[in-house]
Amino acid sequence: MRIEIRRAVAGDIDRIVEFNLAMARESEDKGLDAETLRAGVAAVLAEPANGFYLMAEADGRPAGSLMVTTEWSDWRNGRFWWIQSVFVAPEHRRLGIYSRLHDSVRRAGQADGQCCGLRLYVERNNIGAQATYASLGMAPTHYDLFEEEFEVG
Repeated sequence: MRIEIRRAVAGDIDRIVEFNLAMARESEDKGLDAETLRAGVAAVLAEPANGFYLMAEADGRPAGSLMVTTEWSDWRNGRFWWIQSVFVAPEHRRLGIYSRLHDSVRRAGQADGQCCGLRLYVERNNIGAQATYASLGMAPTHYDLFEEEFEVG
């Protein structure tokens, strides 16, 4: 199987939306508003400051994607790259798709000059994903994530 990783383009929006809808259902049993999601994906694709998506293709077919956003760290005088919205299609799992996506992010971050590390968050009960991230050199931190959501617009 030939696996290729590339930056997503505007023509990928439908697939990214499809993947994100499936990821939210699968990982959090959460339904997302497709119109809001589409606008959010379009905003990332249109404005590089918002982040970027990587697409994985297996033998020319979409197999997975992820999004990268950044967070400035004054402590490190650099940017953490946050890996988000990770999804690998069920028929392409356990084939190294995520490992290839992760490696692409790592190499790009190391080449960036301002990236001081990679971060991601994972559901506490998603033991499989945690094992995958650990096998790729990531480690749990001593932080818990807190949030407060607001309506946009």
